[in-house]
Amino acid sequence: MPRATCGISCLSLVLFAGSLVCVPVLPGLSSEAAAQHDAAEKTEIELLRDFNHFVTLGAYDVAEGIAGELLDRGLTDIEFVELVERTRERDRFPEAVAAAMRAPQLEALAAEMDRAYRNGKLARARMPDEVTRNINFLADGGMLARSLARARLLSAGEYAMPQLLEAYLAQGNPRLKAEVQKVIVEMGRQAIMPMAAALPSLDPARQEAVAELLGLIDYRSSLPFLTRLYQETEVESVREACAWSIGRLEGSPNMDVANLYYSLGEAYYDERSELTSFSGEKFQLLWEFEPTIGLIPTPILTEAYHEAMAMRMAEEALRLDPGVTEAVALWIASNYSREIDSPEGYANPAYPPERRDAEYFAVAAGTDISQRVLARGIDDGDTPLTRRAIAAIEMTAGGQSLWGPGQRRPLLEALSYPNRRVQYEAALALGAAQPVSGFEGSDRVVPLLASAVRDAAARYAIVLTGSDREEYDGRRRMLEGEGYIVLPPAERGLEDLRAAIAEAPGVDLIVTSLGADATRALIELVRSDNKLSVTPVLAMAPADELEYLSRLYRRDHSVMVRRTGIDSSMFVRATSDLIESASGGAISQDEAEAYADRAISALRDLAVSENRVLNVSDAAAPLIFVMGDQSGRVMLDIGEVLAHINQPRAQGALINRAFELSGDEQRAMLGLVGDSGKRHGNFLDDRQTRRLVELARSTDYALATSAAAVMGAMQLPNEDLLPIMFGEFEDRSARARRP
Repeated sequence: MPRATCGISCLSLVLFAGSLVCVPVLPGLSSEAAAQHDAAEKTEIELLRDFNHFVTLGAYDVAEGIAGELLDRGLTDIEFVELVERTRERDRFPEAVAAAMRAPQLEALAAEMDRAYRNGKLARARMPDEVTRNINFLADGGMLARSLARARLLSAGEYAMPQLLEAYLAQGNPRLKAEVQKVIVEMGRQAIMPMAAALPSLDPARQEAVAELLGLIDYRSSLPFLTRLYQETEVESVREACAWSIGRLEGSPNMDVANLYYSLGEAYYDERSELTSFSGEKFQLLWEFEPTIGLIPTPILTEAYHEAMAMRMAEEALRLDPGVTEAVALWIASNYSREIDSPEGYANPAYPPERRDAEYFAVAAGTDISQRVLARGIDDGDTPLTRRAIAAIEMTAGGQSLWGPGQRRPLLEALSYPNRRVQYEAALALGAAQPVSGFEGSDRVVPLLASAVRDAAARYAIVLTGSDREEYDGRRRMLEGEGYIVLPPAERGLEDLRAAIAEAPGVDLIVTSLGADATRALIELVRSDNKLSVTPVLAMAPADELEYLSRLYRRDHSVMVRRTGIDSSMFVRATSDLIESASGGAISQDEAEAYADRAISALRDLAVSENRVLNVSDAAAPLIFVMGDQSGRVMLDIGEVLAHINQPRAQGALINRAFELSGDEQRAMLGLVGDSGKRHGNFLDDRQTRRLVELARSTDYALATSAAAVMGAMQLPNEDLLPIMFGEFEDRSARARRP
């Protein structure tokens, strides 16, 4: 807080911590502001004491300034905890901060102080020296000291495992070993992966001890490690310890170990709560074990952790049995997800920078694996993963490999996936593959390619506000300002919009402000709807429902919860962030043009090859529509496709567009009309024929020659040609210009 520098004009009596003191009142400042100015001169201990005191008195204006000053002092979380605990305010602070959080003007500051206090206690408990000190208390302290030490070690959790495991395996102190065992067992799932990392490298006596300890923790995630050790060890006592623990965890020593690793990898990929040690925290821990050092933890960002562990488990499965095909697919999917979820520039400790990117491994693994990854993406509604898998398939697929493993055909399913990017990319992949035999769903490919030419940049949104038409209009205006086409209001929800949803090529965003219960029911309905199941949902909620909905959907990247009263800029930013997270962002104009170019190229290739499975004629109507708005290369590329379509409307559209053009573009378009005539015959009507003959009589010799070539291609009757032959419509100046 900046300190005032103006002179003192008067004094005010203010109660500080139970005594009246003189506070200088600066010109224009209230006594509360003067007290805040005085706070800048105080020590942190005095500030903490005064904060507690003024909150107790209900003097929230004064407490607000003091809290701000205390937080501005830049204390670390651990320093903040030490500040609280080294004063007599230790017992008053929790009560004061809880009261402050109930006061609207103090809520944010108090929450920050409470967060610093809690995080500081946790960080301190995890410090190696503190862990060692608490372990010593387990053996040498009294009952109260042991109880406090046990609580602190449990609070430290997985971070305490290097010292706990060392103490457990040490010889000579049975009492300490028993106390440490109790802590590790009570720690539960957080103790499993550190011990699993150590298990293969220990000597037999310590392997036996750790195997027995794993069996006391009622989580089956230790089964792959115990079963592998049982099957590989030659020491009978170790086998017996493993068998006892496996039986206690309801497993069998003869289970397929590769499949156990694969199943555990799947559980990590699903990000199950029992495999997430520090839910809501920024980092998780990866574990290695060095016999001369002990357990070595490596922090990894939470968003990259589950993929790293899934890849580790898949690798172990494949080392044991290279034939576990699904483990390869799991590894590829996890690797893709690692790239998708990791922040840009993050140095992932589990994936060194010299290692090749995920796409390299995906295409090297072949189409069958990419199809399995695609199926996983479709089942999970994971749009970014689905798109990556389709890109890999497009590079490698052809023939029967288009269809995927078994009876399932994931690439065909992608044609109906409720995201237009996925639909377009699946259609492009199928078009590029040039299928030679028919398949169910083939009739959707060409219309999707045509839609990519025409509608790729269009964005559609649904706004559901119940009967609040004013809020609907406000949200609609904001979204239309961002380029969305907003479907009509619907008081009864999605039921009122069924026809509009069916007509739209896709719905890119749903915004709702219906209250917590109605929003939850709506999201369930959306996720069960074939056309909306992956559509991002922005749920607007009042302050008293915000935490409930945020907690409910904290792991769902396709749902974002925001406070109802946010301003327009925050609303627009929220929609952009949500769509970026859920589906890779809205289709930009540049991206739409790229989709259109790729689709036109695919349609042209299908047309030139006369593919009998994917009928380019199905694209005639949208291509005719789009060609009228285009010029240059894109227009001519579309024209080339239409020239291969055996329909009168296609030929008619080409010549009508030629009549509208001039110069090189007109002559090029006439050439395409001629190509259509040579392939399919003459579909021109009388009006078009007369216009063509007029062009053939043009004084522009190059244009006249192009038009005459079309006449020949259309095999017009002689009565149309004879007047030109006799020169009845050619003047002398035209002859003079003839080359």
